[in-house]
Amino acid sequence: MAYDYEYFKKAIYDLTKIDLNAYKEKQMKRRIDTLIAKNRVVGYDKYIEALKSNSNMFDEFVNYLTINVSEFYRNTDQWKLLDQDIFPDLIKRYGKNLKIWSAACSTGDEPYSLVMALSRHLPLNQIKIYATDLDKQVIAKAKAGLYAEKSIAGVPDDLKKKFFTKVGPSYQISEEVKSRVEFKEHNLLKDTYPTDYHMIVCRNVLIYFTEEAKDEVFRKFQNSLKPGGYLFIGSTEQIINHKEIGFDRKNSFFYQKPL
Repeated sequence: MAYDYEYFKKAIYDLTKIDLNAYKEKQMKRRIDTLIAKNRVVGYDKYIEALKSNSNMFDEFVNYLTINVSEFYRNTDQWKLLDQDIFPDLIKRYGKNLKIWSAACSTGDEPYSLVMALSRHLPLNQIKIYATDLDKQVIAKAKAGLYAEKSIAGVPDDLKKKFFTKVGPSYQISEEVKSRVEFKEHNLLKDTYPTDYHMIVCRNVLIYFTEEAKDEVFRKFQNSLKPGGYLFIGSTEQIINHKEIGFDRKNSFFYQKPL
């Protein structure tokens, strides 16, 4: 039989439960072909066998497949709006015990940013962020909480001074911030979504998904939010059919589920 990309997608789903049909094919196939060539494997069938028998290669594949580009306070103007408008509105409406989900959280920059931003409004011991990602390797990096100077460049100076310690060339985030985040593995395309959240943050991830997959995820996010809750998306994204899904657009990157 011909071991083509269609065969490969099915085999990868059986092996990892990652549905490559939900990703833009040309872009994803190019990434995978590059990785196969790097490992000097010939053919999709041989690569599948290698993934089954070599745990290091398997981990490398999942890590490579899940695009992890992240930084603290990415797009600082949006975080200012979160600080000045969105958090005060949520606290006024729901009180201090907010349920916030950082979906596809990558190496932890985003959920830790949420903790620090919320600490301007609430005591740390009242903050809890639920953070999920498909890739257990990046979750491990997130739990370690060690970051390059470039990653934390956007953090406001007072928070940087308060919550980071320099360790060699890197920066370690404080245990008091780390302890406010619960990390778990979660596949946005397959797993059940948690419910009754006041805010969901999912930024610069869905741009790699097909339009159909994006639509499905946005609808599930809408169902996961309480009435009046917010979805915070990335600067490269927009929800064109937000009204049909059941969102009011508050500005370019914040969508609210109507009360």
